[in-house]
Amino acid sequence: MGNAMDRENSWRHIEQQRRAIAALLEDLTPSEWETPSLCAGWRVREVAAHIAATPNPPAPGVLLRTALRVRGDYNRMIDDLTTRHAQRPTSELVRELRDHAASRRLPKLTNYRNILFDTIVHGQDIAIPLGRVLDVDAGAAAAGAGTAAACGWPVWDRHRLDGIRLVATDVDWTHGAGSEIAGPILALLLLVTGRTAALDQVAGEGIPRLARQLA
Repeated sequence: MGNAMDRENSWRHIEQQRRAIAALLEDLTPSEWETPSLCAGWRVREVAAHIAATPNPPAPGVLLRTALRVRGDYNRMIDDLTTRHAQRPTSELVRELRDHAASRRLPKLTNYRNILFDTIVHGQDIAIPLGRVLDVDAGAAAAGAGTAAACGWPVWDRHRLDGIRLVATDVDWTHGAGSEIAGPILALLLLVTGRTAALDQVAGEGIPRLARQLA
């Protein structure tokens, strides 16, 4: 069960998360900006740049040139664009994120459902390594988890959740069939998107199998 959320509520939660992330970033020291995030290969700086740039996607020509440079590899294209954007001053990234928090502009080939879970997860990518708490509405996390669990190529291996049943303990949400993993919905959302930082918050016989498949 994926707990769908309508467009208006989704955008409301996206805006709330963007503003909360901007407020968190505003107080960071220079060294905290360089902290490795939960998103492999990215520091807090790159994650912040990615979130800030989402409502302001590159021009089609820039996308095309980048895609050619990385030979069509989607993840490498996102990394290339993000790394370039992250070279901006941190104050500019915070201002950009706050100024466009309510924007509903979307990059090509995505939708508000994807932006919902992307924003929530990247907020946690920043907050958890810094020891900060970024609150997330359980219903929004459930909607995000339902969308993320259904995502496969070109972002993730579509078989990564095979044989796994995920059960939220704080909201009415389940996904899949097989060996069970139970825990708070935000921890499950992080697992669905390949993050293991919240493994200590979940329990169940499916954990070893999922760990192997995520690896």
